[in-house]
Amino acid sequence: MEYGNETWAVRATAWELAAFSFRHPTRELAETVAGGEWLAAACEVLGALGVTLPDDFGEGAPKEDAPLTQADVEALFHRLRVEATRLFVGPGEPVCSPYEGVWRARADGVKPLLFVNPHSMEVERFARSCGFTRPAGTNEPLDHVATECELLQALAMKVASGESDGNAYEQFLEEHLRTWIAIFCVSCKAESSEPSYKAAAAYLGAIADC
Repeated sequence: MEYGNETWAVRATAWELAAFSFRHPTRELAETVAGGEWLAAACEVLGALGVTLPDDFGEGAPKEDAPLTQADVEALFHRLRVEATRLFVGPGEPVCSPYEGVWRARADGVKPLLFVNPHSMEVERFARSCGFTRPAGTNEPLDHVATECELLQALAMKVASGESDGNAYEQFLEEHLRTWIAIFCVSCKAESSEPSYKAAAAYLGAIADC
């Protein structure tokens, strides 16, 4: 697959936004979502990639022209953290696991184990072979949805800068992210009561397909 450097840079930006969206929420994410910048950025990136947005994309999520107070940001920050915990952490089994290995184990009909399942270990080996290490401040397996997005961001940037031919990017996309991300996005959209997570899931599904 061949793209110009500018398109690869856009793809890197697309994955960066996806990773930002699925890390455990920070106030920066809450401010970006509450101020409408997240939705505007997602629409701009998808437009640059030639993705036709459905009419209901971002429905219920804040837009840039909406009035905003610090109380709005704090309220959204609290909601995002509660919802991210419910969806992706627990207590108990998370509603929508953020790990490739869990989804692929379920598809294989076996009990999912973090870190030591073969799919998670394959992601670890692949990432290390590309010089990619666990992001600072995180201790989860590298097959976390946000970390896989960060790896694709790094691989796309290597192509954009002329350091790579794109084969590693395409390999990881086909052998890993695309094997599970569609069902993850469907589950996230169906299970979440928070419009910003529904939009983030739709956005991630869209960039994974283009």
